[in-house]
Amino acid sequence: MDQESSRGTKRKADGTQSPVVQMPRRIKALEEDVVNKIAAGEIIVAPVHALKELLENAVDAGSISIEILVKDGGLKLLQITDNGHGINRDDLPILCERFTTSKLKAFEDLTSIGTYGFRGEALASVSHIAHLSVTTKTKDSNCAWRAHYADGKLVPAKPGQSPQPKPIAGRGGTQITVEDLFYNVPTRRRAFSSPSEEYAKILDMVGRYAVHCSGVAFSCKKHGDSTMGITTPVSASTLDRIRHIHGSAVANELIEFKTSDDRLGFTATGWTSNANYHVKRIMLVLFINHRAVESSAIKKAIEQLYSPFLPKGGHPFIYLSLEIDPVRVDVNVHPTKREVHFLNEDEIIEKIGDEVRNTLAKVDTSRTFMTQTLLPGAGVPPPSITSNGEGNNVPPKTPGQKPYENNLVRTDAKLRKITSMLHHTPTAESNEKTPAEKQSGDPEYEYTDREPVACRLTTIKELRAEVRGQMHRELTEMFAGHTFVGIVDERKRIAAIQGGVRLFLVDYGMVCNEYFYQVGLTDFSNFGSIRFDPPLNLRSLLSIAAKYEKETPTTFKYSNAMDTDEPSPFNWAEAINKVEHQLISQREMVHEYFSLDISAAGELAGIPLLMKGYTPSLTKLPRFLLRLGPYVNWTDEKECFRTFLKELADFYVPESLPPEPLLSSSAAAADDNGPPPPPSLVEEEDPEIKDRRAQLRRVLEHVMFPAFRARLVATRRLLDGVVEVANLKGLYRVFERC
Repeated sequence: MDQESSRGTKRKADGTQSPVVQMPRRIKALEEDVVNKIAAGEIIVAPVHALKELLENAVDAGSISIEILVKDGGLKLLQITDNGHGINRDDLPILCERFTTSKLKAFEDLTSIGTYGFRGEALASVSHIAHLSVTTKTKDSNCAWRAHYADGKLVPAKPGQSPQPKPIAGRGGTQITVEDLFYNVPTRRRAFSSPSEEYAKILDMVGRYAVHCSGVAFSCKKHGDSTMGITTPVSASTLDRIRHIHGSAVANELIEFKTSDDRLGFTATGWTSNANYHVKRIMLVLFINHRAVESSAIKKAIEQLYSPFLPKGGHPFIYLSLEIDPVRVDVNVHPTKREVHFLNEDEIIEKIGDEVRNTLAKVDTSRTFMTQTLLPGAGVPPPSITSNGEGNNVPPKTPGQKPYENNLVRTDAKLRKITSMLHHTPTAESNEKTPAEKQSGDPEYEYTDREPVACRLTTIKELRAEVRGQMHRELTEMFAGHTFVGIVDERKRIAAIQGGVRLFLVDYGMVCNEYFYQVGLTDFSNFGSIRFDPPLNLRSLLSIAAKYEKETPTTFKYSNAMDTDEPSPFNWAEAINKVEHQLISQREMVHEYFSLDISAAGELAGIPLLMKGYTPSLTKLPRFLLRLGPYVNWTDEKECFRTFLKELADFYVPESLPPEPLLSSSAAAADDNGPPPPPSLVEEEDPEIKDRRAQLRRVLEHVMFPAFRARLVATRRLLDGVVEVANLKGLYRVFERC
């Protein structure tokens, strides 16, 4: 058997072929060209990695303007131009040799490295797999110099010419041009089938550095295009840079955070999205010591941190700049410098997570509400509303095949509302009040320095798990992407919303009840407070509720007072005493967990605040307090929390309102024949009901339904309160038969 033919073949297992005794293969040093190509393949995996190396060199050079030009996803052309300090003419011959650098002299310098590059391999690697040319001019040079490189060495621009750098006219800085990337590695070249996909990766990388590098202008575009893919001005702030690159939808929802620890030797700053913004995939822009890196540990911690704040399937946007003492960081652990290792990783991540969590908890939480209301039933001024638009952050759709008309969504929240088409009855007061006067009584919110409390009670975690276990996925997705249409019936508490191409009627009373119960579980022990100044007398409030219950047929009962077979007169005085004693005896617990502030003398100083911008009807307050006696299980912890939060949610549900007054017969005739009737022909409505109606309409559209869209977990119970009334596809089928 020929020995050469058996080289590298596998011996058969059946033993029919006798093994051939071979001499051990000799170890040989690889040729330098092979070594350089292997190293280049590790460092430059794709065009985006070549761009990253060149981009970091430009920033290291002190540039304040960087321009990138891309052709065919960077495979045909990748050009980066900066206005940095340039490269000396005498350094050009060794510029593309391996391990030539101006940033590192000894191995110990790695412990305090402050630049992006340090190994001197980037340009050498590029020159072995592409045609590379460099044009540079320093501040002291009279002209620019252009050099061409191949395999790490100077080569002539054309055959027969000198390989030495040529003097040319040029501006200060450096321009590096990479052409025909991977021209001599055909297998790697064929792996890139989509230039547009590679260009998208390049835009993502440029966008990351454009966000982080303040004081540096970036621009990136395709070769031949007149418009820029990315452009950021020099003077733009970090928030403005995010707005330029990622859009206003995310920039409007960002909050800033900052934390540091001298013991752990780090400082972290950044911007993160609040609970109103979520996307399908997490967007983490991470820089460690000003180097764009990836960290699965940080990404996982952020995902877990946001899970209580965002609906299932929603992910946040976060930009994080982490500066760590260089002696604690090892940057030389990955060929492309994509990853770094640092000491006390778990502790630092935990510190950052705590800061982000505290920032999120503060952003939409109001701590104090001041009011002069002395008795329930008094008029409540409408709360101030801060509206930031739709809050429904959907990535822009890419152009594609034109959808069928029966799949088109026909509503846009920015367009005219259905309520604007309805005729509103004029009144004398409506013509006299200005918008400023209507808003003059808005509540004032005060913030305290109270730290958020992390709830570790097993019973609360179990109640939260029960809600998640009862989630109806399709209904939750419908609420997460719905568009508010209008209120249909304020007496029956019915509103119309649109989900996709379907129109629904929802019982917003039932939805509010479920939502506020979930808010109670999510913000447990961290509620704001509606304060009463002066405090209200608890016994007086209970007496008002008892009088109402006594005059109104109801199923109300306290304890076992009505368990006997024969009916007996209910002792309301005893019930009031028991409820008052129960609430006063539990005042410390209800204040700590629910922000229900009751003094030992029986004075009510504050009640929980579950939603900023909405005040529940204080006419329901006496009955709410009275029901806390018999309808809350004070003996079992889990049932106590469940029943208390159920009663609190019921208190926060918007009340039913009577229908609006109708026009008189003469007014109706005048309305049919011409202009709107004068106020004198319109039936008068109670001013308090009228103000409350306007307040609820505003709150439902601009506060509550956006809140449902952001964080409601729709349970199966809500199926009874949602009815589909129209489906665009079904309507098309009906009309097709006509």
